[in-house]
Amino acid sequence: MTKMNLQGGRLNVSPALTRRHFMYVAGGVSAFAAMTAVAGCKKDEEEPETPDTPDTPDTPDTPVELTYDELSEKLYMAALGDFYTIYQDALQRNNDDKRHALMAAAEAKLLESAVYVPTSSYGGAFAISRVAPYSVDYTLWGNDNYRYHNAIVATNPITAADRDVMRAQWNERHGTGTYIEWLKGYLAQQGYVTKDTYNLGYSSEPETWDVLATSRAADSEAIINTYDGLMEYDAEFVLQPALAESYEVSSDGLTYTFHLRSGAKWVDSQGREVADVVADDFVAGLQHMMDAQGGLEYLVQGVIVNADEYINGVVTDFSQVGVSAPDDTTVVYTLVQKASYFPTMLGYGVFAPMSRAYYTSQGGKFGAEFDSAAADYQYGIDKDHIAYCGPYLIPNHTKENTIVFEANPSYWNKDNITIKTITWKFQDGSDVTKTYTDMKSGALDGASLNPSTIEIAKSAGEPYPFDTYAYVSLTDATSFGMFMNLNRGIFHNFNNDQIAVSSQTEADAARTKAAMNNVHFRRALAFGWDRAAYNAQGSGEEVKYNALINSFVPGTFCSMEESTTVTVDGKDYTFDAGTFYGEIMQTILDADGVAIKAWDAEAGQSNGYDGWYNVANAKAEIATAITELAAAGVEVSAANPIQIDLPYPNQSETYTNRASAVKQSIEASLDGVVQVNMVACSSFTEWYYAGYMADTGDEGNYDMYDCSGWGPDYGDPQTYLDCMLPYYEGYMTKCLGIF
Repeated sequence: MTKMNLQGGRLNVSPALTRRHFMYVAGGVSAFAAMTAVAGCKKDEEEPETPDTPDTPDTPDTPVELTYDELSEKLYMAALGDFYTIYQDALQRNNDDKRHALMAAAEAKLLESAVYVPTSSYGGAFAISRVAPYSVDYTLWGNDNYRYHNAIVATNPITAADRDVMRAQWNERHGTGTYIEWLKGYLAQQGYVTKDTYNLGYSSEPETWDVLATSRAADSEAIINTYDGLMEYDAEFVLQPALAESYEVSSDGLTYTFHLRSGAKWVDSQGREVADVVADDFVAGLQHMMDAQGGLEYLVQGVIVNADEYINGVVTDFSQVGVSAPDDTTVVYTLVQKASYFPTMLGYGVFAPMSRAYYTSQGGKFGAEFDSAAADYQYGIDKDHIAYCGPYLIPNHTKENTIVFEANPSYWNKDNITIKTITWKFQDGSDVTKTYTDMKSGALDGASLNPSTIEIAKSAGEPYPFDTYAYVSLTDATSFGMFMNLNRGIFHNFNNDQIAVSSQTEADAARTKAAMNNVHFRRALAFGWDRAAYNAQGSGEEVKYNALINSFVPGTFCSMEESTTVTVDGKDYTFDAGTFYGEIMQTILDADGVAIKAWDAEAGQSNGYDGWYNVANAKAEIATAITELAAAGVEVSAANPIQIDLPYPNQSETYTNRASAVKQSIEASLDGVVQVNMVACSSFTEWYYAGYMADTGDEGNYDMYDCSGWGPDYGDPQTYLDCMLPYYEGYMTKCLGIF
């Protein structure tokens, strides 16, 4: 299957915050004054210069001395103050049921703000594939689902009917340890021949090969195949020993002790032995991750003892951080407080080991001496400057062409991997039929079908006819979305002022900023957008609802273990044992009178339908927004519409059609008082630099942007919601143009 771009970056258990924050209501004179203040705000000295931005009109209330951070704080609290307040309450609770109930309530407030509008998960589309279902790990969080060493791949595509049998067997057998052996027998019985190679497509290049210094999925999804962690989820969704043979937890739940297996080796890209894998490698890895601060560090903040203090420079002696190696085969983690989800975190790169000796040989240093810009620092710059302890080495990486993974002859578990060679082949998306054509020839082992290839597959004479081989792929827990920019500060790509240049005038930009900070205007955009039509451009009309999601955290992600009562907005709510997270979200949405259907009670799920698009609701919200903006001196009419810039990669027919679907449905729903400008990017790379590659909110070149999503790192809703925290703690908050 082609791997699409996914913003990953996985943030923290929030510590107590000391900054003063402000609460005010979006819309109205004071809100508009804050929106227009950006022209006069001063950046913090350590921040890069703000890119050129259109001047905005002066108003009597404009606080001209606000720094970028202060303005970000104001705008955040105006839009997400309710979310933040409830979420902070949730983070203080030690009882998982109360935590999860309050998190669901906080998410309801996030959805009500309409700064993020969910679009889709992975999957849910027609596909044809040689890969047997559930032979690759199907874990909903972490990176283990990108480990391919135990995939079972046939020489010919597997029929839809056989897939149905396999899926039914997995449902019966998962957790018993019997599925894979049954699967092998069934494939042989049905006449399939399996192979030890796996070919798949990818669309985004790794920027670094240092898994501990990156938060981008495009990096970690490749690197995951080069190392092993302590534990690993298997194909039946069961956490199994990897480099750790066993572990135990203290009675108070605060200490986890792992016992490593012997015989695991570090080798270089040529397979030459570097060192034994020892417990200190996990200590070195965690320290390097905190030193590098590549977007992973906050994941352990508030979880591992003194992690927060080390990251913030309060503790400089890393031996005081809650990870230690009392001997070569024992790793000990000490937690700040009991975290039932801690073992589920081990499948993510933040806990990857790193050979201390190899790292230092590449110029790496620790603590205050760490400097990735040093002339002699080579670690992770390419696949030849990392050490390997996992199932594969990488003999070839040709950018935007091929990445080849070959079995590591020194891998401790080499006799139990089914795939000896994995080949990633770059797909730039310019030819909507290429993945299907490559699947037929065997150049790729699977292909999702789009409207064009669905029709081809249905044609007479095709070697793998649609009715026999096409199936609907499983969805996962990824949440892609559309983000609203509250504080746009740049009107061309931050890395090149000649790319994706906006047509907005200075006056347009000021009006757009005011509108985007009005909650009713944002809801009007959200309710006026036909998300199913948008999804159909990639998957086809028949299955356009399958991957459609209506919340950030999937509604079935967790449920109440016991009857639980929480207080939200001064009112007590009691949720019975078995109540799903999504049901709690919907209760709060209904209580607040916001017309979002985040949970379908009859179906018992939060996906597979459109719970946002409603033209009548969109018209009601825009009417309120027009009134409030008029009171602030901003006219909104068909004669003078608000301008919304939406970047898209015009090399892709699918993405061009998706952007067109957004434009057409919003403009029609809102009777022309909003004009969506499709801003063309000539490649996926240019599109990524419009926002995905931005490090801070002021580098986002858009008003609406749909190039980012979030995949969970561990088995708790916190893994999603943390990324919407302020003060640079939340990785995705920058997508809103702030922090």
